[in-house]
Amino acid sequence: MKAVKIYGTLGPACADPETLEQMFRAGMDGLRLNLSHSTLEESEPLLAACEKAARTCGLRPELLIDMQGPELRIGRLAQPMVLSPGALLPLEAIPFSPETAAVLEGCAPGQSLLLDDGKLLLQTEKTGLRVIRGGLLESRKSVALPGCELQSPAMTQADRAQLRQAGSWGVTAVMQPFVRSREDLLELRSALDQAGAENIRLLAKIENRRGLEKLEELIPCCDEIVIARGDLGNAMELWELPAAQKRIAAACRRRGRDFMVVTQMLDSMTHRPVPTRAELSDVFNAVLDGAASVMVTGETAAGEYPVQVIRYLSATVRQAEAYLAQTPNP
Repeated sequence: MKAVKIYGTLGPACADPETLEQMFRAGMDGLRLNLSHSTLEESEPLLAACEKAARTCGLRPELLIDMQGPELRIGRLAQPMVLSPGALLPLEAIPFSPETAAVLEGCAPGQSLLLDDGKLLLQTEKTGLRVIRGGLLESRKSVALPGCELQSPAMTQADRAQLRQAGSWGVTAVMQPFVRSREDLLELRSALDQAGAENIRLLAKIENRRGLEKLEELIPCCDEIVIARGDLGNAMELWELPAAQKRIAAACRRRGRDFMVVTQMLDSMTHRPVPTRAELSDVFNAVLDGAASVMVTGETAAGEYPVQVIRYLSATVRQAEAYLAQTPNP
């Protein structure tokens, strides 16, 4: 059995070489850079810190870039907004990205909007947006429109520009969000080949019902499937998500394809030094299901305890591997 790989996400919380060095020593194998928030060039200080920390540890870590793809997001906010439950906001009160604004113009009243991986819920009305589930809204957070199918290209022009530079920045894998068909993956693979990046791995993120329905045709066209539970959970009732995760994992095992589990694995540690028991059970069970890798996102990018996150994640994964070695058929 291959050792399960452990990934963190780059961000302000782990921007210095000392913190990153501690994360590597705690068991981290690689890092994700979310290109929805910055470009490779803009992230040069982060990448330099990562390289310095890895060199100190004698490691050559993986670098995964998560592309924008056909994704809707909030635009830039001057400062975080507090959305109060029951409030009716004019549409222009929230600076949606141009792509999101264009889609919203065609939405009928009653369309739900899930923001920031579903933490906030709004609903369109004739005169604006009604806040159903409020909270703090920050820049560049995700927007999901349940039941609304987007007709957008698999890659933006910005994505293509980043792919042309990926090899020179040491990128080892590209994560394609919101994969809808094998054509999305073939388009990305072609773009990588044209950029001379044939050795960069391709990871397909399952984040919507179309991707879930097309899973069998996606598996042969990528190097790893990503069970991206944030937006996938927005595409269905949350209580349906565990079964969807199990079905994806089973299909990958059946076809001999690696898969990754990601989103809210240790979410409580964003603001707490110790995870919940349920979170550790989630990580443990992902390994028992056959995950080749697990990843944390905001916990290390913006959380208060990035080193402790990796320590708990790594220790739980190793414990699960030991359990599997002693119990071949758990």
